[in-house]
Amino acid sequence: MSYFKLATYMLIRLVTNTAYRMIYPFLSVFARGLGVEISVISGLVANRAIAGAVEPFIFPFIETRGRKFGMLLGLGLFVLSMGMVALWPNLTTFGIALVFSLVGKAIFDPSLTSYVADHISYERRGAAIGILEFAWSLAFIIGVPAAGFLIARSTWSAPFGVIGVLGFVAFIYIVLTLTDSAKPVHHVDGIFGNVKQIFTTPAVLMAFSIGLLVSAANEVVNLMFGVWLEDSFKLQIAALAGASAIIGLSELGGEGFVALFVDRLGKVGALGYGIVANSLAALLLPVIGHTQLGALTGLFLFYITFEFTIVGIIPLMTEVMPNARATTLSFASAANYIGRAIGALLAPSLYALGFSFVTGAAVIFNLLGLVAVWYVSRHHD
Repeated sequence: MSYFKLATYMLIRLVTNTAYRMIYPFLSVFARGLGVEISVISGLVANRAIAGAVEPFIFPFIETRGRKFGMLLGLGLFVLSMGMVALWPNLTTFGIALVFSLVGKAIFDPSLTSYVADHISYERRGAAIGILEFAWSLAFIIGVPAAGFLIARSTWSAPFGVIGVLGFVAFIYIVLTLTDSAKPVHHVDGIFGNVKQIFTTPAVLMAFSIGLLVSAANEVVNLMFGVWLEDSFKLQIAALAGASAIIGLSELGGEGFVALFVDRLGKVGALGYGIVANSLAALLLPVIGHTQLGALTGLFLFYITFEFTIVGIIPLMTEVMPNARATTLSFASAANYIGRAIGALLAPSLYALGFSFVTGAAVIFNLLGLVAVWYVSRHHD
């Protein structure tokens, strides 16, 4: 697979990721445009998360129909959801669009990643996945500001129309240019046979737990870092603006390191290094965070090591059960969501005890993740 094709697929994911990530910074803008309280929009975002959690159980019906089918189905749902808001901008279409766009993205992403994995050897797959994952950080660095530009010069619904058109162009591109991989065969135990195999294979479950645990470690800090900045420096707006820029750059850097180093270090070895580095960054946060510069430096180190780790998991997940790649990737994503939910539930109580308890909990989650890495290393690389 050529770098041109990888770059093209990355740009398609940049479009879908922008639709996902723009909701958070413009939450109040969408609420004002729709004439509702922010809590109403937050509730719709929660509905979106629930849809993401149940989506993996749809994949057994999709995977055996081929990667191209999954990609087109995902993009089709995505374009439909964006078009609904662009043509009929109201609370109902907005709520439906949040759910359907996530379902579409959650079908498209594993299908695309599986397609790439089908055509690139495991030894080179880390670099390819790293390139694809640039779409996540670039959505924050390029896509979200572009959406803000459109909103400022038009209406709150303007980005949905533009994103929908770009999604339709991507759909046509996939139809005309993509030659499908060989379709995965049906499991002998029926439509949910792959799911049963996944949940009865210890190495796969332990691989899932790596993402769950490091996501929980990230979320306990992620949720409370802004509060810590406000409490420490009384400069919420300035500090959070700086933090947003730092997060975007650190994500980009982490994805770049995956592309450069994961294949060289070995997939499992790279995860071990990433978790250790993220733990050290968590321990440093309370130590160097006595000044705003120190806090932002600590934030950069924490996020770049997390991004390296979480993206580095993906190449491993493409190979732990090759006969059910897309389904496995979908469940891995759901495990990450569960980890974030655990971290979010614990974070406020931990912060009430002090920020060092937050970072300490992150280290504990990471160490448990390191145990899972050790287990997987005995069964796979």
